[in-house]
Amino acid sequence: MPDILLAASAGLLVYTAYSRIKERRSLPGHPDSAPGRTSRQSRYGDYAVSGRSVTINRPRSELYTFWRDFENLAQVMDNVDSVVPDGEASLWTIRGPGGASYRIRTEIVADRENEEIAWRSVDGSDIDTEGKVMFRDAPADRGTEVEAIVAYVPPAGAAGQLIAKLFQREPRVQGRREMKRFKMLMETGEVATARNRSSD
Repeated sequence: MPDILLAASAGLLVYTAYSRIKERRSLPGHPDSAPGRTSRQSRYGDYAVSGRSVTINRPRSELYTFWRDFENLAQVMDNVDSVVPDGEASLWTIRGPGGASYRIRTEIVADRENEEIAWRSVDGSDIDTEGKVMFRDAPADRGTEVEAIVAYVPPAGAAGQLIAKLFQREPRVQGRREMKRFKMLMETGEVATARNRSSD
C-alpha cells in the first residue's frame, strides 16, 4: 500500500500469484502464500517494494493483537483515514498526494498468531498491493522485532511514485515514520507530535 507500511518494513519480496491478477504478475510464489523476503531492492517488475523493521519493547502477543485489528492502524499510519471491516475483508481509505484519496479492499491470506499477518488487495481496489508483517522475539529479552513488507504498483506507474515522493507520501519515506509511530504508541501509549513536544 502506498502509505502503509507500511507502512509500514527489511528484506524484500517473493511475490504471489492470485486468480485474475496472476495474468498480470510475473512474480513467483505459491497461490496461497504471501510476500516473503528476498534481496534488498526497491522494485520487482512493475512493483515498488518497501521494507522496514523495528524493535519494540513489548511482547509479541500484544503487538500482534494490535496489528491484527486493522482498524487500529489509522493511529500509526498518518495517511490512512480509516480501515473498516467489509465482510471477510477490510476497506482502507488512504490519502495520496495532491488531495487524492484511494480505496483498497484487502483480504488476509496468512495469519499465524503472534508470528505473521499477510494481506493482499482484491479486484476493484484502486491500487494493486500486498504485504505482510512479522513478529519475532528480539535478542537479549529486548522485546519484539517487527518487520513489515509492502509491494504495490504505484498509481500512474513510475510517474506516480515520483509525485508521491515529492509529497513525502511514498512508502519508503512513510514506512520509516509509521514504524517509529508504532513503536512510540506501543511503548509509551501515545505518538509524539510536533504539537505535544512543543508543549512539554
